Amino acid sequence: MGFKFKTLRTLSREKNIQQNFKLEFQTQPRTHHSHHPIAQKPLSYLAKVHKFQSPTNPKSETFSKISQFYFLGRNKTPCFVHSVANSDEKARFGEDQGDQTAIFIQNILKFRRDKPAEEIERALDRCGFVLTEDLVLNVLRRHRSDWKPAYVFFTWACKGGGGTGYLPGSDCFNEILDILGKMRAFDEVSQVLDEMSKREGLISEGTYGILLNRYAAAHRVEEAIFTFYKRKEFGLELDLVAFQKLLMWLCRYKHVEVAETLFNEKGKEFEQDIKTWNIILNGWCVRANVREAKRFWKDIIASKCKPDQFTYAIFINSLTKKGKLGTALKLFRAMWDQGCNPNVVTCSCMIDALCFKKRIPQALEVFQEMNVRGCLPNAATYNSLIKHLCKIRRMEKVYELLDEMEQKGGSCLPNEVTFNCLLKSLKKPEEVPGLLERMEKSRCKMTSDTYNLLLKLYMEWDCEERLRYTWEEMERNGLGPDQRSYTIMIHGFHDKGRIKDFCDIFVK
Repeated sequence: MGFKFKTLRTLSREKNIQQNFKLEFQTQPRTHHSHHPIAQKPLSYLAKVHKFQSPTNPKSETFSKISQFYFLGRNKTPCFVHSVANSDEKARFGEDQGDQTAIFIQNILKFRRDKPAEEIERALDRCGFVLTEDLVLNVLRRHRSDWKPAYVFFTWACKGGGGTGYLPGSDCFNEILDILGKMRAFDEVSQVLDEMSKREGLISEGTYGILLNRYAAAHRVEEAIFTFYKRKEFGLELDLVAFQKLLMWLCRYKHVEVAETLFNEKGKEFEQDIKTWNIILNGWCVRANVREAKRFWKDIIASKCKPDQFTYAIFINSLTKKGKLGTALKLFRAMWDQGCNPNVVTCSCMIDALCFKKRIPQALEVFQEMNVRGCLPNAATYNSLIKHLCKIRRMEKVYELLDEMEQKGGSCLPNEVTFNCLLKSLKKPEEVPGLLERMEKSRCKMTSDTYNLLLKLYMEWDCEERLRYTWEEMERNGLGPDQRSYTIMIHGFHDKGRIKDFCDIFVK
């Protein structure tokens, strides 16, 4: 996999020349980027840098727009980052024509994002695309942080997509609902739901979960509750699982009082289940309200439901969050003594709390005890140790644990959290390629969090070329740029005294 990091390594050796320049480059379809499915494209896929070649038709309206971004860096001929051109590598990953088409559509939408929807639809009509469910999903996922072009494209697809007769399926409707809900475009969410109600079988449990998540995240509690009561209209059952989902999303976004009120009012309509109690208890834990957590704990003990491993884990987590480590340890030991053996979640929680209090030797003892007692650790357990060991720069132990995770595989395989902790510990850009390569070998996909972390690091290190490539790649893969990305850039330019660039990105 070394070929994927050749550019990163080469660029990291170059001396940064601090010059102020305005980067201008003509944008053309980046068709070579289509050799991977979008969901699996890591940043490491950035490959050889080739000099920009003008499109065959330089007067074409589609490709004549100029993309501009301001960076601190080397003043030289603008260039693109292209994907791997080696034939063996193509054979390995395979070409995906649908991915190429999705990138082409992405560029059309990008160049015309300020145009009326009718004009964009006419441009799409002229291209003669053959729409499929996979292609529409591919395009939508490239616009997770940019809902307007996604909605224009989806509306066009719902009209038959240029006369092809295509109609989006449930997955596409759910994807656009998630995008719109994430960006708080709830008027459009209502329009999509109205469209879904015209066809049977489109509204599913997945749709229900997306709506609850996005309404609760936007603190539109009444809409979330109303969605639960509309399940019968959607052709779905008003059952215990649906009720638990509602409570879970309300608690996830700290509307615990509302969730507990619903639990007391509606809970009697469903069978007694410890999972429902655990959801409310966890809500108070998320709120870090130990007093209410203790009160609800007593309610659980007094109820007909017996606390399970998750109940203990949640309550122990609540105690540790408020610094009551002694009480948490007593309860943790009592679980072993009473035969209610702590699960991996509880053990991971204790390890994290001990590490936070800088009692790392004791945390490692709990870690060893887990293995002895047959409670096998998972990635979250290792991550708790790695996170805190990175902070005190015990890197030899960190990489020893990382090796162990990779050897065990399965639930221990390093994930995004693992590599984000390791990225934060890096001191220079030359260390990034090796870590990204290791990340790819672990089959860990890039996320918006990882991209934003890389943006922050490259900004701090003044790696302008890598900064630009990261920005382009996250945009191409539909993982940003989001509000955090712009915040990183704004603060970075401001801290460096680059007021003009600060103003430009702020306006953008």
